Amino acid sequence: MKLKEINRTALQAWSPAQQHPIYLAAGTSAQQLDATFSTSASLEIFELDLADPTLAMKSCGSVSSPHRYHKLVWGPHGIEDQSLPSGVLIAGGENGDIILYDASKIIAGDSEVIIAQSEKHTGPVRALDVNSFQTNLVASGGNESEIYIWDLNSFSSPMTPGPKTQPLEDISCVAWNRQVQHILASASPSGKASVWDLRKNDLIIKVSDHSNRMHCSGLAWNPEVATQLVLASEDDRMPVIQMWDLRFATSPLKVLESHTRGVLAIAWSEADPELLLSCGKDNRILCWNPNTAEVLYELPTSTQWCFDIQWCPRNPAVLSAAAFDGHISIYSIMGGSNDHATTLQAEQLSSSFGNIDPFGTGKMLPPLQLPQTAPSQSTVTPLKKPPKWIRRPVGASFAFGGKLVTLDNIKPAAQQPQQTAAHVVHISQVVTETDFLDRSNRLQATLTAGNFLEYCQNKTEAAQSEFEKTVWSFLKVNFEEDARGKYLELLGYKKEELALKITSALEQNCKSDEADVVEKKSPVEEEAEAPATETSDLDEVPFEDEEPVVEETSNTEVTPAPSSDAIKLKVSQDIDGLITQALLIGDYEAAVNLCLHDNRMADSIILAIAGGPELLAKTQKKYFTKTQSKISKLISAVVMKDCLDILETCDLQNWKEALAAVMTYAKPEEFSSLCGLLGSRLEAAEDAALQAQACLCYICAGTVEQLVAYWAKAQDSSSPLALQELVEKVVVLQRAVLRAQGGVSDMGALLAEKMNQYASLLASQGSLQTAISYLPTNTQQVSVQQLRDRLSRALGQQQQQPGAAGTGTLPAAVPVQTYTQPQPPQVPAQPAAPPQYYQQVESTAPAFGLQSPVSASVPASTPFMYSQQYQRPQNGWNDPPTLNRAHKKKKIPENFTPPAPITAPIMAPLGDPQGPAGQTMQTLQSQQQGPDQPVGPATFSPIQQQPLGPPGRNPNMPQGNMEGAPGAPIGDLIKPLQSIPTEKITKKPIPEEHMVLKTTFEGLIQKCLAAASDPQTKRKLDDAHKRLEYLYDKLREQTLSPAIVGGLHNMARSIECRCYTDGLNIHTHIVSSSNFSETSAFMPVLKVVLTQANKLGV
Repeated sequence: MKLKEINRTALQAWSPAQQHPIYLAAGTSAQQLDATFSTSASLEIFELDLADPTLAMKSCGSVSSPHRYHKLVWGPHGIEDQSLPSGVLIAGGENGDIILYDASKIIAGDSEVIIAQSEKHTGPVRALDVNSFQTNLVASGGNESEIYIWDLNSFSSPMTPGPKTQPLEDISCVAWNRQVQHILASASPSGKASVWDLRKNDLIIKVSDHSNRMHCSGLAWNPEVATQLVLASEDDRMPVIQMWDLRFATSPLKVLESHTRGVLAIAWSEADPELLLSCGKDNRILCWNPNTAEVLYELPTSTQWCFDIQWCPRNPAVLSAAAFDGHISIYSIMGGSNDHATTLQAEQLSSSFGNIDPFGTGKMLPPLQLPQTAPSQSTVTPLKKPPKWIRRPVGASFAFGGKLVTLDNIKPAAQQPQQTAAHVVHISQVVTETDFLDRSNRLQATLTAGNFLEYCQNKTEAAQSEFEKTVWSFLKVNFEEDARGKYLELLGYKKEELALKITSALEQNCKSDEADVVEKKSPVEEEAEAPATETSDLDEVPFEDEEPVVEETSNTEVTPAPSSDAIKLKVSQDIDGLITQALLIGDYEAAVNLCLHDNRMADSIILAIAGGPELLAKTQKKYFTKTQSKISKLISAVVMKDCLDILETCDLQNWKEALAAVMTYAKPEEFSSLCGLLGSRLEAAEDAALQAQACLCYICAGTVEQLVAYWAKAQDSSSPLALQELVEKVVVLQRAVLRAQGGVSDMGALLAEKMNQYASLLASQGSLQTAISYLPTNTQQVSVQQLRDRLSRALGQQQQQPGAAGTGTLPAAVPVQTYTQPQPPQVPAQPAAPPQYYQQVESTAPAFGLQSPVSASVPASTPFMYSQQYQRPQNGWNDPPTLNRAHKKKKIPENFTPPAPITAPIMAPLGDPQGPAGQTMQTLQSQQQGPDQPVGPATFSPIQQQPLGPPGRNPNMPQGNMEGAPGAPIGDLIKPLQSIPTEKITKKPIPEEHMVLKTTFEGLIQKCLAAASDPQTKRKLDDAHKRLEYLYDKLREQTLSPAIVGGLHNMARSIECRCYTDGLNIHTHIVSSSNFSETSAFMPVLKVVLTQANKLGV
């Protein structure tokens, strides 16, 4: 596209590459006249300002000249030493003149701008060129085969490259070789080119076409290949550009043929040897690839010939072309649009008139209307391939997974430019954190092998600090037997040593007590109390061999009782009398309060024991409130089983003792929360040493999320090795929790973030398989999903899509379930195919295997087919689809006698009310009813009533779609069911570790029953209470998987904390991740109970 334009009929020369800003010199061309027929001449310098959107170029300086010019070049001589800050302009005149101008003085406006001048040549000087290696050497050519080499430092005495060529002829162009500084080429209009060697001062080779039709108008050397040059022909009969190689100069190497008339000028780009410009009499400016003889680009030009064309040395994308129409145009070969420049030019033209009346007509000029051109006409396409100066010689980019991609464009050999070089892309693995990667590999190997004891032991031995050793010792205990005992040992409390200390202390106390008794003993009552006190002290020592001594001592206490005075019941108003009265009327509480008031602690405790557990608890509480000693708080917590009070009030400097108390007395279900509470207190402490101990409490509690939160706050997780430390501890603790609880712990947001960061770091080091194994699966964080997707793609895995989500269809493996009417002597038939488990998806209906209730209205010969396919049930998630039973009238025998009408619902009239049919119908009814729907009044429990009369059928009732009552067979099925004997089943006890489940669930149901006022809700809860027996049976048989049992314990803990929403979330997790047949009998019941508890707020 055109960038700038100068209205001059002139020759042109660009400023050297060292000059900034870029200038363009224009000298009046010889043998050309403009429309004014002016014979004056000038030399002007214009500045190229590409920031200015207009086409005009700013004139920076001008000097008039008595000469017109045939050739103009601008050399960099003097720029380096600043003797000539802008270089030197060299002009070839009409009369053999060579004039040297100081460009900086022309720009500055000085009058004395000529450096030197010579008239050595004969005739006009049409050829000039500056040596690119020695910028002070200039070659010139004139008539009669004159070629001079000028030294700008001593301009007065030029030299010749050798003897003149014969016959004598004009020199149309000269050019220095771009690779070898002492090689010069010259050409004449006859089409012959001569190559000179200045070292030998002689002609070394001549190049000419055998056709003798070459009229040489241009000569240029290849910028990279020293032996190649091009010659342009001005003859219209042969408008070609010939490319010669001096190594085989018998014929042209290539001929560029696209001009239709003679070529006037050529220019070879110094920045890209694959770009050669040519302009001709056919008004075309073409850009060639001389190696392939292909036209890469054609510039949009005017309808006039261009007689001179040049590349800009500083900006390789810019070129200039001088045309006979009196314009010098500046173009860019990178393409673009001229719309903006055209619009600005029109606006400038319109604004030059302003709002005046130039013709005196009294009317304003209308706005200038420009013809609208199509956008395709104003947009110029760029080159077909990027030029060399914008191609990257080398490149590098980091890719996902720690890969480094590098490329290099190999420069082809100078002698073989036409061959395409192979482009190679190198992909390498970059590992910057070798220690981090080694430790990660060791951790991964430990996770695979499961040898955590050895791993923790090695980490303990390699720890740099005592605290680090303690942390790994605590983690190691999780994988050993008797974890609590080992924790106590790590805290400094060994049972054997403690027993020896207590024994020695008690022996000393006993001796001191005996001495005190000898000194204080005077009344008879004290003599009787002293042995009892001593015995109670001895009772504290847990040795079996001392139990006979206690019995013997108690006998000695009872034996002398008859010899003492008779019992005196004093009914006085003193303390003794009031206590007596309270005891006589059976008011233990009043008597205890009197004893406490009188500071008779022993009497109050003994009376409270007789008064019952509730009174004893109150008395203990008052005793501990009244008695203040150094260890009273500890005794209170031990007796009252309240470790929480110790943790909330203890001095944090005694955190080890508090943790030891929790280890000893905490219940299993509250152990984790209590350890976490102590850790939270330590973490909130101001002492940094105490804060560091919080992680030990979190390890004991098994709370991974709290450990991660503390470690993220205390450690610099931006370091790869620090993050590795955290992941090592977290992964080991997770495995310990999994081993202890048998369930999968949910991963919190912070832990998921750290694991995502760890996986990203592993991926950046190239461990893609390891990285994807650490990504959390139960999180919806976008960064985790994106990283998983990238890792899956990098490993070539197809990420699993959630099956059938949103479509409402089942997987293809769902079997068609067939229900067959059982024969009379058989029990209700089982489904044809066993129930199968399918992964729970929100919009996918689960498959069910149901027992068919007995019905006499279905003929035995017609099996009823049921298939669940494209429709989700209308009831709850766990409800079976509604069965539409076909009915058929049973043929009534002639001697049929209608039975007595049914006046009340028939509830389990036959056999065991818990028989198969009753259980099946009961299960079916409860499953058809959603967990949140109220129970209708017509629903009955099979064990609530006994039959009121013989089974029969009311003839007045409609027979269509009529079914019997739950568990009530009809007709011939009565006798076989009556004949089934009732067996007494002895159930195993529930394992002790699972008794907490039964206690918690039944306690919650009792709370809900107490709070519920709706009889429907109460019936629903009663039914849930009975159906939980399925769960207890599975616990007795120990047939549940560890994951389900662990989830049930988590539900029980959430119920104890009254976090029913968390319990429902755990319920959903269990149902979605376990075998349906394993949980279908009791999980819907638990959901009903949790939902009602949450609704009632118990």
